[in-house]
Amino acid sequence: MNSTDDRSDWGRVEYTSVRELRGPLAVVDKVEGVGWDEFVLFTLDSGEQRHGVVLEVDRGTAVVQVLEDTAGIDPERIRAGFTGAPLRVPVGPGWLGRVCNGRGEPLDGGPPVFGAAASAVGGRPINPVRREPPAEPVLTGISAIDALTTLVRGQKLAVFSAAGLPHLELAAQIAAQSTAGGEPFCVVFAAMGVTHADADFVRDALEGRSAAGELVLLLNTADDPVIERILTPRIALTVAEQLAFGEGRHVLVVMTDMTSYAEALREVSAARGEIPARRAYPGYLYSDLASLYERCGRIRGLPGSVTVLPLLTMPAGDITHPVPDLTGYITEGQIVLSREMHAKGVYPPVDALSSLSRLMRKGAGPGRTRDDHLDVAAQLLAALARARQIKELADLVGQAALSPTDRRYLDFDEAFARGLMAQQRDELRTLEQTLERAWQVLLTLPRSQLAMLPAEFLDAHGATESG
Repeated sequence: MNSTDDRSDWGRVEYTSVRELRGPLAVVDKVEGVGWDEFVLFTLDSGEQRHGVVLEVDRGTAVVQVLEDTAGIDPERIRAGFTGAPLRVPVGPGWLGRVCNGRGEPLDGGPPVFGAAASAVGGRPINPVRREPPAEPVLTGISAIDALTTLVRGQKLAVFSAAGLPHLELAAQIAAQSTAGGEPFCVVFAAMGVTHADADFVRDALEGRSAAGELVLLLNTADDPVIERILTPRIALTVAEQLAFGEGRHVLVVMTDMTSYAEALREVSAARGEIPARRAYPGYLYSDLASLYERCGRIRGLPGSVTVLPLLTMPAGDITHPVPDLTGYITEGQIVLSREMHAKGVYPPVDALSSLSRLMRKGAGPGRTRDDHLDVAAQLLAALARARQIKELADLVGQAALSPTDRRYLDFDEAFARGLMAQQRDELRTLEQTLERAWQVLLTLPRSQLAMLPAEFLDAHGATESG
């Protein structure tokens, strides 16, 4: 008989008809009443248990992804128990201060995480009618972000990087320093496919925030099962949603590296025998990424917010690669890291002209940050664009052929990189310090070149024609 007649108190029906094991997948025949996304518990002869999620059901055959992989399993000596419900995890403040693997199992030597309630890791869409637009800033303490691409509560803002650039250091610094203006705040950090050395670095860098009970850390390392990598961001977002909308906190979810996540998705897709799309990624990559990124926001009538900051590496620095390309369509802006800035020794190596926060006006300016913030940011970017043009001209004709004003723009370019963008990897700058640095950089230019700034701001900072 393929299924047992008796059910446990959580409704499991067990089958012994596992027909095939294929990579991280198990194919179970002759199933009845099984649904997509249902949670499965596999029991080996030795008593060991492994977990799975139903990917597909067709005419009595279920394809199940095994979270711990299928290594060491004999398909003839295993029972598959279908629970009749999707995978759920306990949620609540018990996650704060904990370090777990990508499946939510403790790595810190503590007990399993418990919560008063459990939520499905797939999440539930926010009713569009109840969605509040993102508003108010999340300040990171990093000038390159706070001044020019301000992160807004409820926003999804991606960081595009490339191999060899310090994106993990930047992610850890953002997670360690971010605040929400004195309101209850915490960080959920989900690392996917990282090395053990990088995992140790993240734990050390975020130790202070973890000790303060303001951090949930999920670490999926490169040698963990590939299926776990697909689960990690979903658990992180499920935990974050309860902390935000149930506990009233503003939650920043940092997810790195989404390219590792997409590669795991591609591997599972290949094991399922699906027809590949661009660069062998599955055709549903866009909708899958959207199912993660769109779990941010604010809900009318509920305190708290979920802000999502996904980081991804662009293979060969190619911004047209499917992962950054599709991410750019979904997110509300991007922060782009530059090899050129990195080669100059500038940290964080942000390319300001390629970066954009489409919701910055919702979280910065009068009543939110400072009255002059948006004008200063616009003037900085305009001057930087002009400086880059003059720099290209100087490469052609030489600096001696430039006008005195043009040479001032070259000074501005250097002051912008060294005086505003560059900071130490553990340096926390207040918004006041950041904007005052921005003014010092702008004042290297003559007053006549600062046409985007109102006269009262220029007078207050002593702008003159001599700079």
